[in-house]
Amino acid sequence: MARMTAARAAVEILKREGVSDAFGVPGAAINPFYAALKASGGIRHTLARHVEGASHMAEGYTRTRAGNIGVCVGTSGPAGTDMITGLYSATGDSVPILCITGQAPTAVIHKEDFQAVDIASIARPVTKMAVTVLEAAQVPGVFQQAFHLMRSGRPGPVLIDLPVDVQLTEIEFDPDTYEPLPVYRPAATRAQIEKAIGMLNAAERPLIVAGGGVVNADAADLLVEFAELTGTPVVPTLMGWGVLPDDHELNAGMVGLQTSHRYGNATFLESDFVLGIGNRWANRHTGRLDVYTAGRTFVHVDVEPTQIGRIFAPDYGIASDARAALTLFVEAARELKASGALPDRSAWAAAAQERRARLQRRTHFDDVPIKPQRVYEEMNKAFGPDTRYVSTIGLSQIAGAQMLHVYKPRHWINCGQAGPLGWTLPAALGVATADPDTLVVALSGDYDFQFLIEELAVGAQHRIPYVHVLVNNSYLGLIRQAQRAFDIDFQVNLEFENVNSPELGVYGVDHVKVAEGLGCKAIRVTDPADLGAAFEQAKKLAAEYRVPVVVEAILERVTNISMSVTNDIGDVVEFEELATEPGHAPTSVKPLKV
Repeated sequence: MARMTAARAAVEILKREGVSDAFGVPGAAINPFYAALKASGGIRHTLARHVEGASHMAEGYTRTRAGNIGVCVGTSGPAGTDMITGLYSATGDSVPILCITGQAPTAVIHKEDFQAVDIASIARPVTKMAVTVLEAAQVPGVFQQAFHLMRSGRPGPVLIDLPVDVQLTEIEFDPDTYEPLPVYRPAATRAQIEKAIGMLNAAERPLIVAGGGVVNADAADLLVEFAELTGTPVVPTLMGWGVLPDDHELNAGMVGLQTSHRYGNATFLESDFVLGIGNRWANRHTGRLDVYTAGRTFVHVDVEPTQIGRIFAPDYGIASDARAALTLFVEAARELKASGALPDRSAWAAAAQERRARLQRRTHFDDVPIKPQRVYEEMNKAFGPDTRYVSTIGLSQIAGAQMLHVYKPRHWINCGQAGPLGWTLPAALGVATADPDTLVVALSGDYDFQFLIEELAVGAQHRIPYVHVLVNNSYLGLIRQAQRAFDIDFQVNLEFENVNSPELGVYGVDHVKVAEGLGCKAIRVTDPADLGAAFEQAKKLAAEYRVPVVVEAILERVTNISMSVTNDIGDVVEFEELATEPGHAPTSVKPLKV
C-alpha cells in the first residue's frame, strides 16, 4: 500500500473525482494541503483576493457545465466564515461546490487557539454535510462521501474542515484503486408518468414550468422534445431560463413579480394545468399563492421528496430526477402521439405567441443620461446566442431578465435564492475559467460591482477575460424602489462629488480608474448612441489583452422597473412607457403587433 499524507490523499481523490480547478487563498492552517496540491499537479489553482470571492468563483465554475464541481479552499477561522455566503448561495440554488478549510491542531481546537472556530457547526445549516475530520485515516472516506452527497438527490455543497495535524499525518491510501461512489437519484415510474400525462391531456390550457432542476439534470433536450410532442407551452423559471431558446414557438415567457414578461404572466393566468419540473415555486415566481393556484391543477416533479408540498400541495407529486422523469415523459408521449391520442394544442400555443407579439415593454429610448432599457437593447444586438450571462440581484438583474434573450441552458447563470451583492464579478471569473472559449458577459449595478471589486485583479493576474456591463445610477436602485411603499428615500443613494474625478458630477466612484488600477480595461459611456460601439470595443479588448473589460453606462438616477407592489402576478405595475410601435422594442423576439 502507498503511504502519503492525508492532504495528499485528499488531492488525489479530487483529481479522480474529476476536479481540474480550484479557487482559494492559502494560509498557515491549510498550507499542507497547498503543498500537496503543488506536489501532485494536475489541478489549476486560481488565487482569489477575498475568500468569499473564491466561493462564488467555485459556484460560477460548477454552474457552467454539467458535471463540474467547483472547489474553494481557505485557511482556518475567518476564511471559512467568509465562505458561508457562498455555501448558502450554493445550497439555495442546488449547486454542488466543495469548500475545504484548514483548522487548528486537534489538541487545541477547543482551547481558543488562533483562528480556531467550529466552522462545521456554522456551515451545517447551509450544506449537505459539514465535518471536521479528527482522524487522518478517515480523510479518504470523508472526501468520497462528500462527492457522493454533492451529486446525489438534490445537489448541494459540502464543507470539509481539516486540522493541520490531520493533513500532515501519513496514512495508507492507494489512489490507483480509488473509485467514486455510485450517485443516487430518485427516478419516476412509468405508472407515475402515465398518471401525470393523463392529467395534462385532460386540460385545455396546460403549461410546463421548467426550473433549474432541468438544467442541473442536463435534461433541456428532453424538455424541449416533450413540449414539442405534446404542443405544450413552456414557462422557464429564472433558474431554468435557457432550457428552450427564447425564440422557440413554445416559449411562453417568464412568470413572476419581478423577473417576468407581460405576456408570460398573461398566459399563465389563462392556464388551467401546470406541470412543474425541477422547480421550487419560489415566492418571486408565484407571488400570492391564492392568485397563482386559483383555477389550476398542479403536478410537481422534483428530485427532493420533501420539496413536494413545501410551498403548496400539488394535485399530484412525483419524486424524481428531472432527466429520469423526462425520459419517461418523452417515451410515453411518443407512444400517445403515434396512436393519435394527444390533443391538438396548436390554438393554445398560438395564443401564447400572440400575447408575446402584443404585450411588450419599450426598450428604445434616446435619453441622456441613459435609460437602462436601452442598455439591454444594445446588449441584445452586440452579444449573440452563445453568450453566457452572469448576474445576481438588483434592478439591473430584474430589468435584464425582462429584456435580454437567452437561447441555451447554462447561458443565464444567476444567483437565485440568496442573491448576495458582490456575487456577479467572482462568479463570472469562475464561469470564464470553466469555459474560456465562450463570451462571458456579467451584468451588475454599481453597488453589486463594488462589493467584491478587488476580484478584478484576479482576472488580470490569471488572464481571465470577460465583459462586465456596469449600469451606474449611483443608487441602491431596488431598495430605493421598495422604499416607495414607506414614502422614504433613506440611506440608499451612493452619490458624492469625487474630488479626483470632477467630470463624474455626483456619480461618485470612478470605476474606470479603479478597474484600470486593478489591471483591467474599462470604457465609460454617457450617450446611448455609443453603447453598441463600446460593447464591440470591449469584446476586442478582452480578446487582445485577456483581462476583464468593464463597460460602464451612466444611467439616469431614477428608473422604476416593472414589478408587482401587491405580491400579485396579475397586478404588475408598468412604471415606464410601453411599446406601442415596432421601433420601441427593436430587439424583441417577435415584432410588435399593435
